[in-house]
Amino acid sequence: MKKIVFTLSVLAFGTSAFASQLVYQPINPTFGGNPMNGSILMSKAQAQNKHKEKRPEKSYADKFQESLERSIMNKLIRQITDYANGELDEDGNPIFLEDQLFSSGDYIIEVLISNPDTLTVQLTNTDTGEVTIIEVPRFG
Repeated sequence: MKKIVFTLSVLAFGTSAFASQLVYQPINPTFGGNPMNGSILMSKAQAQNKHKEKRPEKSYADKFQESLERSIMNKLIRQITDYANGELDEDGNPIFLEDQLFSSGDYIIEVLISNPDTLTVQLTNTDTGEVTIIEVPRFG
């Protein structure tokens, strides 16, 4: 009987010597996990998200006004960058801007040419009266 108890105790304690240490492996790629898990975790999080952003419905006139303002701003920015980069017009003459004024809701945008080397853009917030001045050097 003693031999059986001794054999069982040796086998029980002998197998614990072969156990390995548990190593934590994160799942989230932010914390060192596999990057392939990112899209799966994101889709699960979005599926559980019950909060939706409340966006006010805009009328067609509001959408049209925003689109028109973006178009005018893009044209104005193109003119400023062409002037700053020393671009030439179709006839090969340097492009010169004239002083321009543009009102966009809460802001008044003034393009001022103080000298041939610098272009000044002045942004004025009509609500607070805050003025931001941007000076654009001319290269060309």
